[in-house]
Amino acid sequence: MKLDNNENALLQGLARNDKRAIESIYKDNYNLIQALVINNNGNSEDAKDIFQEAMIVLFEKVRSGDVTLNCQVRTFIYSVSRRLWLKRLMTMNRFQVAEGHEEMVSVDEEMEEHEKRNNDFLIMEKAMGGLGEPCKSLLEAFYLQKKSMQDIASGFGYTNPENAKNQKYKCLMRLKKLFFSQYKNESP
Repeated sequence: MKLDNNENALLQGLARNDKRAIESIYKDNYNLIQALVINNNGNSEDAKDIFQEAMIVLFEKVRSGDVTLNCQVRTFIYSVSRRLWLKRLMTMNRFQVAEGHEEMVSVDEEMEEHEKRNNDFLIMEKAMGGLGEPCKSLLEAFYLQKKSMQDIASGFGYTNPENAKNQKYKCLMRLKKLFFSQYKNESP
């Protein structure tokens, strides 16, 4: 895979210890690594450590003149971070590789899955934006704020929790319809 000019510029900037290049790599990649670590028995401090270690690996690779990456910077950082995190989990005895399951999913497959999930979240966000009121607030109250049907009924002016539940169902069906119509149009 040939890196684009922006990626090469980032790597050259990193080799020169250019603050803007380092900040750009951090801004573009840290959230991905934080999600990886937190979703796999870690916390934000662990994520900072792992990301820093991955940046050091990349920095040393670039400084040594071995800038022939076979993938994007994002993929490289993710791959290194994932391996570092799995290694740390194993040393902390939080992760056991089951016999016969030593084979790992390739980074490209994992990145593809992550990108697809991100795209689905963006489509859902757009669908929620197009849902309108009171449906948007009602669904947020139930699913995000974890309010009971009784609280929703009194907060939204429904006569009882059963009416609120029926309205929530109708809102979900509208959201589903919006999501899938946008999904059909935006999915590759």
